[in-house]
Amino acid sequence: MQATAYTYDPETRSGQVLLDDGTPMPFDGPAFEAGGLRLLRPGQRVRIELEGPPESARITLVTLQTF
Repeated sequence: MQATAYTYDPETRSGQVLLDDGTPMPFDGPAFEAGGLRLLRPGQRVRIELEGPPESARITLVTLQTF
């Protein structure tokens, strides 16, 4: 699934992405680290992977979207 980086805290390595419908969704440090990124800037397109049922899904991976 694709999203857009919205916020990022380099100290906790956590933040939020905006889904394509505008819904913000938080991610934690382990999800960020799973993608192998060092930095994330607001506005960057990212690819995310989710775990769990749709109403309570959580992000397990954040990585850059490549074309």
